[in-house]
Amino acid sequence: VHLVESGGGSVQAGGSLRLSCSAPGYTFNDYAMAWFRQAPGKDREFVAAISFDGSSTFYVDSVKGRFTISRGNIKNTIYLQMNSLKSEDTAVYYCNTAQYWGQGTQVTVSS
Repeated sequence: VHLVESGGGSVQAGGSLRLSCSAPGYTFNDYAMAWFRQAPGKDREFVAAISFDGSSTFYVDSVKGRFTISRGNIKNTIYLQMNSLKSEDTAVYYCNTAQYWGQGTQVTVSS
């Protein structure tokens, strides 16, 4: 299973980005999906997760009210809408489901 992230980039503080994660050829109807991130010199940390049916979402405290995780109409796609970005959000963002990980997409926020 190959997870593919996209949507990363460079943005000024206060800006927005939307990350996407898809798994071409696969569906994950029975699995929760999540986003993690890893900043330079730090451990990978949980950011947000969404239940298999999209009815429940979970966020790390530092992004609550700013980030929104959602499932696309295509069952094997999730999104992470990131608003009011801060320099501390700078990291490589990874998509995860079950034991599978994407390659990551870089998000850089300049102050």
